[in-house]
Amino acid sequence: MPRDPLIALVGKPSSGKSTTLNSLTDTLAKVGNFPFTTIDPNRAVGYLQIACACSRTTLPGNTPEAGGEPPLQKRCKPNYGSCQNGVRSVPIELLDVAGLVPGAHQGKGLGNKFLDDLRHADALIHVVDVSGTTDAEGKATRGYDPSVDIAWLRDEIVRWVLGNLMQKWGGVKRRHTAIKATAVETLQGQFSGYGANSTIIARTLDRLQLKQPLQDWDDATVQRVVEAFVDEKFPTVLALNKIDHPDADKNVAKIAKQQPPERLVLCSAISEVFLRRLVKQGYVRYQPGSEFVDTREDLLEIGEADGEGGLKEMDEKLKTRIENLKDMVLYRFGSTGVNQVLTRASEVLGLVPVFPVRNIATFTSGSGGSEGERAAVFRDCVLVSKGSTVGDVYRKVMGDAPLAYVETTGGVRVSEEDVVGVGRCDILSFKVGRA
Repeated sequence: MPRDPLIALVGKPSSGKSTTLNSLTDTLAKVGNFPFTTIDPNRAVGYLQIACACSRTTLPGNTPEAGGEPPLQKRCKPNYGSCQNGVRSVPIELLDVAGLVPGAHQGKGLGNKFLDDLRHADALIHVVDVSGTTDAEGKATRGYDPSVDIAWLRDEIVRWVLGNLMQKWGGVKRRHTAIKATAVETLQGQFSGYGANSTIIARTLDRLQLKQPLQDWDDATVQRVVEAFVDEKFPTVLALNKIDHPDADKNVAKIAKQQPPERLVLCSAISEVFLRRLVKQGYVRYQPGSEFVDTREDLLEIGEADGEGGLKEMDEKLKTRIENLKDMVLYRFGSTGVNQVLTRASEVLGLVPVFPVRNIATFTSGSGGSEGERAAVFRDCVLVSKGSTVGDVYRKVMGDAPLAYVETTGGVRVSEEDVVGVGRCDILSFKVGRA
C-alpha cells in the first residue's frame, strides 16, 4: 500500500531546524543554541497549504455568489487540518534529525545514526543559517560562509551511501554477472534500503546515460551513480533561515548565484514561532503565510469594534518588537517564508492532493454524525506522488478491499490506470465490491 510522504529537516547544529519544525507544527521540540540539542529524531505533523477543491467546484445547478465565496467553501470542514477561504491545510509528516557535522559519514557526532534516520525520507529541507554566526559544527562565530554548508552536507550523504555500497561492490558485480541482471535490478537491490524503487533507479541512470555495463564501472563511475541517486532520491529544498540578521543579505546573494532559484526559500522561523505564540496569547490576529499582522490598535483604526475578538493591549516593548518584525521580515520578504518551505518541498516532490468522497454528486462523505457533518464537503484529502494512478489512490485509501468502479466529477467513470493531477481525476468516489 502506498505510504504517506515523509519530509526530513536536515542541517548542522544550531541552524534553526527545531525552530523551523516548531514553526511548521504545533509541537515543541527542544530548542537550544548548542550542538546536538536534538538527539532522537522528532516526528511531527506539519501542515501544507494548498488550494482546496471547494474553491473551484460548485454543486450542479449552483453558481458562486456574486462577489462572495462559492457556496461549497462555507461547507468545507476537513476531518484533519483546516480550510479557510478555500486555502486548505493538509497534514504531512515531518522528521527532524539531529544536526550533521563534517565527518558524519565516518560516525563523527553520532553521524551514522543520524544519517540512518534519513533512509525513508522522500525529500529534504536543508535548513541553512544564512546569518553566518555559526560555524560548520554549529559553534558561535562571525563571518562564516554558509554556502559551504550546502556543499558539505550533500557530500556527507553521498559519502554515506557510497561507503555502504563500496563495502560489497565486488560481490555485487559478481552476482550481477552471474544472474545476468539489468543495472536497474542490481541497483534496486542495493538501494532498496533507502526506500528506492525501480522508477527512481531508472531515472538515476537516465540522468547519466552510461554506456558501460555495470560490471565494468570503475570507482569514479560508481561515485557518479551514487551522486545522481542521492539527487534523485533526496530532492532538497534550501531553507535560508535567519534572514532578519544584518549579515544575511550578502550570504543570500552569494548562494543565489550558486543554486537554482526553485530550490531556495528565504525564511525566519523564529519570527513565525513568535507570531503564532502571540496569536495564542490573544495579542494579534495573524494567518500563517501572510504578510499582515493586526494588533488591537490596527483593528480599531479600521473601525472593528474592540479590536475584533477582544485582542489584548500590548506594552511598548512588545509593540516595538512587532513593528521591527514587520519592517525586517514581513514587509521586506512578503512573509516569514515558513509556509513556503513546505510548499516548495511538495513542488519538488510533485505531490498531488486528491479528495476522496462518498457521494460524487454532493461531494459529501457519509451519513454519520450531525446534520452539519453530513452536509460537509471534501472531508478528506490525501497527498500522493507525481504520476500516481487512480488505482494507487484507491489502495492508499481503501487498502485491499475489492474495487467495483471509480467515479470523478460529474459521475464520469475513470480507469484505475488513469493518472491523477490537479484538476484531473483528483476528486474520486470509490465503489467497493464486484464490478
